[in-house]
Order: sequence, then structure tokens, then C-alpha cells
Amino acid sequence: MTDIEATRHQLLERDAQFRQLSSDHLALDDQLRSLSRKPHLSDDEQLEEVRIKKEKLRVKDQMEALVRRHQDISSLPV
Repeated sequence: MTDIEATRHQLLERDAQFRQLSSDHLALDDQLRSLSRKPHLSDDEQLEEVRIKKEKLRVKDQMEALVRRHQDISSLPV
């Protein structure tokens, strides 16, 4: 397990905000999978797909910021 993976695991166990973001990310991924199963998307569905992808990236960026912040704090001398 890499340091980043270990940090993510710790945050999932100990940080409510990180858990919520992770849950949101998975829900958005499920929505995208649901859309991808359709043979054709309407114009509205295509716009929704773009919106979901952007939101998923925003959530992932927030998660990664928490990981970096946690690693920065953990690396400070005691």
C-alpha cells in the first residue's frame, strides 16, 4: 500500500468530510454508469452527463486536497 493509499484509508476511517466526499463520488460514478448503459442519450441527458462529470472531478479534487493536507500535517516535525 502506498503512502497515498494509506492516507486515503485513514481518512475514510477517521474523517467524516472525506467519507461524505467518497460517497458522493461513488454516487456520481453510478449515475454515469447508468447513463452509459443507454444506447443513445437525449440532449438533456448529454448535458446531465457533462454536469455529472464536472461534479465528479470537483469532488475528487476536494478529496485529493484533503489527502495532501493530511500528508502535510503528518510530515510536520513533532
